[in-house]
Amino acid sequence: MNIAFSVRLPVDAQSVPLVRGLLRQALEHLGVAAAGIDDILLALTEACANVVQHAGGHEEYQVDVAIDDTVCRISVIDDGAGFDPEAIADEPARSPLDGGRGLLLMRALVDRLAFRETEDGRHGVFLEKQLATPSPRLRLLPT
Repeated sequence: MNIAFSVRLPVDAQSVPLVRGLLRQALEHLGVAAAGIDDILLALTEACANVVQHAGGHEEYQVDVAIDDTVCRISVIDDGAGFDPEAIADEPARSPLDGGRGLLLMRALVDRLAFRETEDGRHGVFLEKQLATPSPRLRLLPT
């Protein structure tokens, strides 16, 4: 089974739980293992929070989701200036209490992570996570 959706959201903090809820419902409907759902939702939260924090005066951003039996693909696209993840890697280490853990978390939680400019000049983060479905429960036959 496949589920795909795209939403345009206002660049504000209230949009993040909304898109998290949509994605959670889709993943649960497909029977994705709880640990995988948690990883995907946290990665999505970090990507959306970065947009809300750094997209500047832009009014909206877009989240595209495509889920099939084996993989969940998410893109979070905005009209902000974008950034160079390599430049962040070159910055001096700072305390995790100062924020800035989003990139590290996303890298740890998903199988593929990319930042790139889209064909229309927007900037996006692209996440991909392989899915594991829970093992089927043993059914007892009537005696």
